[in-house]
Amino acid sequence: MADYLDDLRLAHVLADAADATTMARFKALDLKVETKPDMTPVSEADKAAEELVRGQLQRARPRDAVLGEEYGVEGTGPRRWVVDPIDGTKNYVRGVPVWATLISLMEAGEGGYEPVVGVVSAPALSRRWWAARGHGAFTGRSLSSATRLKVSGVARLSDASFAYSSLSGWEEQGRLNGFLDLTRQVWRTRAYGDFWPYMMVAEGSVDLCAEPELSLWDMAANAIIVTEAGGTFTGLDGRPGPHSGNAAASNGLLHDELLGHLNRRH
Repeated sequence: MADYLDDLRLAHVLADAADATTMARFKALDLKVETKPDMTPVSEADKAAEELVRGQLQRARPRDAVLGEEYGVEGTGPRRWVVDPIDGTKNYVRGVPVWATLISLMEAGEGGYEPVVGVVSAPALSRRWWAARGHGAFTGRSLSSATRLKVSGVARLSDASFAYSSLSGWEEQGRLNGFLDLTRQVWRTRAYGDFWPYMMVAEGSVDLCAEPELSLWDMAANAIIVTEAGGTFTGLDGRPGPHSGNAAASNGLLHDELLGHLNRRH
């Protein structure tokens, strides 16, 4: 089995550099924010963080390809780094501390590219989570001071905590009735949003989460962390991994029920 620990160490170095860049501009009064063609915001910090990560990867892994939210794909080959410089830009530009840099390494396999390393770094929360294939998932301040992640053992919807981002996407896809029915079945719902619910699934503090519309860079790092923590990460179509344009993550015990509700159309 391939050993991805060197790549994981590099991902931490990249996250350290990104954290320094993003934190330096967080809550800056002169932060420049533009609107992209899809009407989502992008700040100068998003661009600077991605440029920095790309530059370091070019030096450290010149043969690997890179896909980033702001600058697209560069290079080809069986290994591809996937970068979301700031997941949660809307929070970032408003001064809400729930945002993170997502860094993943994906490797070509029989079913296409699969994540083998993932780091999610949320410096404004002073939190970081990571995983490498076959080595488990962890959280902590550094590789040396870390706690292993394990999903919950909750086996009934009526005892489960369900996290989501917003209602509008579910409504647009005609899935709102199934979504609302799920919220009535579970013990608790909270709209934490973005990367955080997936990390909570991995650490066992939330049992289910889902989002109706996502890009690969929103999901790749989350997927490997959830699965290495013993959970299940699929699209709403049930396909394993981060390739479906949407995501459902759970402790595994409740996954079929989660998908059953969210695939109910009105």
